[in-house]
Amino acid sequence: MEIKDVEKLAELARIELSNVEKKELLSDMEGILEYVKQIERVEVEDTKIQYDLYNVWREDKIEFQQFSHEKIVEQFPDSKDGFVKVKKIM
Repeated sequence: MEIKDVEKLAELARIELSNVEKKELLSDMEGILEYVKQIERVEVEDTKIQYDLYNVWREDKIEFQQFSHEKIVEQFPDSKDGFVKVKKIM
């Protein structure tokens, strides 16, 4: 990787980077790429893949909850005259 690659990534991400940040990011990216190369060198040909798949069944439980206007209003953080108060959205 080179600085021009970092500049292109910054352009695509629409972020501005100083020269110091570009150099730091380049160093970080090179470290990441070196780690990926190290992982690619691991030999896994003789590894036996083992899957522990099984179904877990449970009985469905129906829980009835009763909702009432009063219960909702009392649980709301801010209310007045039986109405819930919310922030203005405009």
